[in-house]
Amino acid sequence: MATNAKWVIVTLPALALLLATASSARAAAPSSQAGAIGQTPPRLSYTNGEVSFWRPGARDWTPGQLNTPLAPGDELYTATDGDLELEAGRRAFVRAWGDTRLGLANQEPDFLQFTVPSGHLSVDLRGVDPGHSVELDTPNAAFTIEHPGYYRVDVTPERTSFITRRGGRATMTPATGQAVAIVPSEEVVLEGGPSATVQSYVAPELDAWDQWNYARTDHLLESVSARYVPPDVYGVDDLDHYGTWRLVPTYGPVWVPEAVAPGWVPYSTGRWLSDPRYGWTWVDTAPWGWAPYHYGRWVVVDGFWAWAPGPVVARPVYCPALVAFFGAPGIAVSAGAPVVSWVALSWGEPVVPWWGPAGFVGRPRWAGWGGPRVVNNVVINRTTVVNVNNITIYRNVTVQNSVVAVRQDHFGARPVQEVRIAQVDVHRLEPVHGPLRVAPEAASFVAGNGRAARPPETTPTRPVVATRPWAGRAGAERSEVRQASPAVSIPAPRLVPTARTAQPASATARPPFGAGPVERQRPALPPRFGTPRAEAAPAGPRERAPSTQPAPSVEHRGTGVESAPQAPSLARPAAAPPPQRAEAARPLPGEPANRLSPGRAEAERGRPETKPVSGHLEPAPGPSRERDQR
Repeated sequence: MATNAKWVIVTLPALALLLATASSARAAAPSSQAGAIGQTPPRLSYTNGEVSFWRPGARDWTPGQLNTPLAPGDELYTATDGDLELEAGRRAFVRAWGDTRLGLANQEPDFLQFTVPSGHLSVDLRGVDPGHSVELDTPNAAFTIEHPGYYRVDVTPERTSFITRRGGRATMTPATGQAVAIVPSEEVVLEGGPSATVQSYVAPELDAWDQWNYARTDHLLESVSARYVPPDVYGVDDLDHYGTWRLVPTYGPVWVPEAVAPGWVPYSTGRWLSDPRYGWTWVDTAPWGWAPYHYGRWVVVDGFWAWAPGPVVARPVYCPALVAFFGAPGIAVSAGAPVVSWVALSWGEPVVPWWGPAGFVGRPRWAGWGGPRVVNNVVINRTTVVNVNNITIYRNVTVQNSVVAVRQDHFGARPVQEVRIAQVDVHRLEPVHGPLRVAPEAASFVAGNGRAARPPETTPTRPVVATRPWAGRAGAERSEVRQASPAVSIPAPRLVPTARTAQPASATARPPFGAGPVERQRPALPPRFGTPRAEAAPAGPRERAPSTQPAPSVEHRGTGVESAPQAPSLARPAAAPPPQRAEAARPLPGEPANRLSPGRAEAERGRPETKPVSGHLEPAPGPSRERDQR
């Protein structure tokens, strides 16, 4: 295979032959071809400790698997020592810790709705598009967020508290239906039953959980890989830590994963999950296994598998997987059992959807792809209409071991690496150009394996307050699933009417101010730029033991004012050493991509010290972080 070839140039005879072949099915492409049929689902991007997942149709709770795409109706639970993170939008993160139950109730183009019947949740929104909103439904009230900021909700059987920070504003709608406005740096506390009393207080100081959230978001947004990938793609920070960017003439920037096993190929270390919107969806077990499996294409360069995002586009389009499926013949198995096989799409090849509405399934599409379009190893014009039945050649099929195959009764029911078939005759493969006719079973609705922690049976299950009905499947299917899954009990929400458009804070009632004996201390002056200061090293939420050494005070230059002692240091186990690349002696393809400017050589001598935070190096804080913490 000519992996080092320059951009392919189509000769006139080859193009004429392709156009002639496609002319028999020259129908107008659907208008929805350029857009996604749905939204990018929230992604389970981080777990620590015991985190459990359940989807309607599954038999029971299973361990939460990284890179699982969530759909309305899905439920997550963190045990006492568990923490989780969802990547829910551009610069938007939802995190839970310690005995928290979290559900995705609804996802619309401009609306995300979560249920929080119990526990502790933070929502860190570094940006919110105009007209978009996030709703948190709790037993005492629904909280609607339409502005960037940092938000936290804590739900216990006795009370519900909601805190705004970093300029955040929200609207609270209790069960009585009388909406009230929550302004920045405020805490609203509801106590009691359905007619809970409401009082507002000044927001308390940041605790260890808040500090960890601030620091983690900062790191996720400072990704070097973001210069190669569209801004709406999730999981970009993972690419920084598990692979290397290279520049190659044919494909431009490509990402080469590290520490993969000998003989590894894309779409071989994970499993297929049944998704209510996208059908069969790939969930990879690698910590970096989101962006390379839902965007871009996989290519082989100098014997290395590499992920090529292609030219950066303004609007990337999520796909459940970017593969070509094949059916038998071509695979030898005992007793003639049906087989399903697939291969990763290569540079510029179209995906042929097996999901979606009529008129969408089975039509080649390049939505979200910014590079050249390739059919049967030939570059075609963007206006060319391609007959899917004439697509017979997929470049990666010729790569050794690249076609992954399993028996049909194992597809979606077990991890691929456990049931993969070794012998595949690639010369007899027949592409599947339409729906993948494999019916899901109970094991197909979860991506994890084994037993998982369940919400305590002693915890009372209370209906939450919501301003919009849950998605259709979350209502119609839940009652049926509860009969098959008695461990999962989800009462219907209490709907309260509210206007869809946000009202200004001045036009919305405010909750009454609360009275108490404790007043928050006056905050210290923020340090000036370049002034070193002691700062807590954010750690995992479970490691919150304060240091026995007090943090020193810091004198601000030119002011003579001492700041209050900083937050205690948070201990965290040392980060594991980076994985070693298989076949480390082999040189990587192309040239290094992440080169620093030559003028940085002198600057590096005087840069501030760095310290490990959550396993990565972080520079000493600058003014941007201080602005976020005000």
